[in-house]
Amino acid sequence: MKSATPANLGLTGNAMKVLEKRYLRRDSSGKVTETPFDMFKRVARTIARADLLYDRPLPEVQALEERFFDLISSTDFLPNSPTLMNAGRRLGQLSACFVLPVEDSMDSIFDAVKNAAMIHKSGGGTGFSFSRLRPCGDVVGSTKGVSSGPLSFMTVFDAATETIKQGGTRRGANMGILRVDHPDILEFITAKDSNNKLNNFNLSVAITEEFMKAVDADRDYDLLNPHDGTVAGSISARKVFDLIVDHAWKNGEPGIIFLDRINAGNPTPAAGEIESTNPCGEQPLLPYESCNLGSINLARMVGNGQVDYEKLKTVVHDAVHFLDNVIDINKYPLPKIEETTKANRKIGLGVMGWADMLIQLSIPYNSESAHKLAGKVMSVIQQEGRKASEALAETRGDFPNHHLSIFAGKQKMRNATITTIAPTGTLSIIAGCSSGVEPLFAVSFVRNVLEGTKMVEVNPWFESVAKELGIWSRDLIERISESGSIHDFDEIPEDIRAVFVTAHDISPVDHIKMQAAFQQYTDNAVSKTVNFPHSATHQDVEEVYRLAYSLGCKGVTVYRDGSREEQVLSTGSSGQAAPAGVVQTTVDGKITPKSRPEVMRGETRVLKTGCGNLYVTINEDEDGNPFEIFTRMGKAGGCAASQAEAIGRLVSMAFRSNIEPAEIVKQLKGISCHSPSWSEGGRILSCSDAIATAVERFINRGINTAAEAAQKTKPVMKHGACPECGGAVEHEGGCAVCRSCGFTKCA
Repeated sequence: MKSATPANLGLTGNAMKVLEKRYLRRDSSGKVTETPFDMFKRVARTIARADLLYDRPLPEVQALEERFFDLISSTDFLPNSPTLMNAGRRLGQLSACFVLPVEDSMDSIFDAVKNAAMIHKSGGGTGFSFSRLRPCGDVVGSTKGVSSGPLSFMTVFDAATETIKQGGTRRGANMGILRVDHPDILEFITAKDSNNKLNNFNLSVAITEEFMKAVDADRDYDLLNPHDGTVAGSISARKVFDLIVDHAWKNGEPGIIFLDRINAGNPTPAAGEIESTNPCGEQPLLPYESCNLGSINLARMVGNGQVDYEKLKTVVHDAVHFLDNVIDINKYPLPKIEETTKANRKIGLGVMGWADMLIQLSIPYNSESAHKLAGKVMSVIQQEGRKASEALAETRGDFPNHHLSIFAGKQKMRNATITTIAPTGTLSIIAGCSSGVEPLFAVSFVRNVLEGTKMVEVNPWFESVAKELGIWSRDLIERISESGSIHDFDEIPEDIRAVFVTAHDISPVDHIKMQAAFQQYTDNAVSKTVNFPHSATHQDVEEVYRLAYSLGCKGVTVYRDGSREEQVLSTGSSGQAAPAGVVQTTVDGKITPKSRPEVMRGETRVLKTGCGNLYVTINEDEDGNPFEIFTRMGKAGGCAASQAEAIGRLVSMAFRSNIEPAEIVKQLKGISCHSPSWSEGGRILSCSDAIATAVERFINRGINTAAEAAQKTKPVMKHGACPECGGAVEHEGGCAVCRSCGFTKCA
């Protein structure tokens, strides 16, 4: 393999943008001080040096460094984001995910809060099971008080995560799990009925075999008090299952994990029971375990129209070696995590670029051929991964808990688990490939770039095919970008439309079949989102849940298109009162702006535009929030004045309808006209840009630093549009990722 140089890394412009924004080293002033070439060198050098711990001579370690550099700089394989960000740097925390225990005591609960804060600060995500906490209303023996239940303590974890936000590098992300037989299960299922609760959590119900049998038999099942194991009551399994389905249909949560099935695959059952997973559900872990993940780029494992299995095997062996080294080099946030992680040495080797591989092979994603190939490719990765781990065990020794594992007396093994299929979010942007094992999100889409400019992007494989067939045109691509799909474009040959299917062209059943095909040969679990159209019914969701169970999946995450956005706008239509501070809606679901008080206070700013001075007055409500805006041009009348007045009226209506001011700024800022100007603090591109600037300065009053301003104006994550750039958000593996700027909701 030819070594890469700074000039031939071949990264896309979008990959460069994401690397510069989120991965590359910066100095104290925030200036980027390394190139992607430097980053890959830094990571390869750091991870290769773990071999020195096993008495490998320096020349061999240097050769391994070059091998690792070729592996990651070619994007044949990429480790999880914390490894790219932190290897060879002071922080040195390289793991993506952790699970922390939460026992039924104040000491344990707040130890977990503290430990989670340390993990989030270091760039990791955390998973918790709250199933050991006694239910709401239960008597606390030491004080004779009454327990407030798991949900109340989850809000403490959520608040801590909101405060930390992982140091601004990666957002805080948590998984919250509750067993289906916990007495507070109904409250847990409905926990996200309000959009202002547990926003830093993904929620999943831990489903048991007993529960699924009760659902099938349409009978009651027992709820168990975790404090003493006594039966706290019984409830209809069908009622609970229907409630889970209903809420998944409404907003995608809670997801479900099949807990007994996960423990049936627990490689170290004598070392403990698995109760939780990482934030996206693909990595079941024991308490205090962490896992180091990485993904093979299947788009680069194709040659001469077929899968290059020899190259794939070589990459698997190098990747297993790489990930095992990460365990030794890692700087762990807690001593207990280091101890437990090194006792089991779990790694999670997965894939990305699966849709790209299928396209190159002209195999439709939603076909039996694709399902069979998924099984074959993943079986090779699993088999070769185990061979690589066994070879490492010969020279380095088995993982310490080997004697407590399913491998004891049968097979040498360096790592308790080898394979995991995780969301690849920003990694797939860096690699320029499709995400994880998901289908294409869109054949063509609009990407937001600097200063409000929008750029139409097209899948490179489709571009090549369209030009070869002579059907390529700018008009065609722009029309495709409106929906992202080519499903209804009759001018495109049917066989091409079949190959370039998108997430919403595929039935939910086919999503689950693909997940199950990969799960069959995956040690841990498969993170994948089952996409539903907005028109999907409750019955459709139930069918997918049942199919996932019958096909051997370890969990399910669903997302019905537009469901979470609709939840934001339809609070009043459900017949329930809107939360405090949220505008009420009329009976037909339409928003009614708040009425204006007789007297209001405000401030006026003057901004110089190309059409003259623009005076912008912003009045505030009693809580200091912007309520209305008035504009006046220095020159009376004219088109510019009328347009500024129109914009002001619409912005006022948005303010009075509780639209997030930062969202308004994002929509108006950067719009340019033929006559820009300079004003105090920067360039003013147009009247709308001036109004955005005035609003931004208003909401940033009293803030002294850019970082504080960014924190205040950062909009809440809404599924559908990226809160940082406004681009389209993809839903994959229980996560939301923007391919325009690399923003991700989860760690």
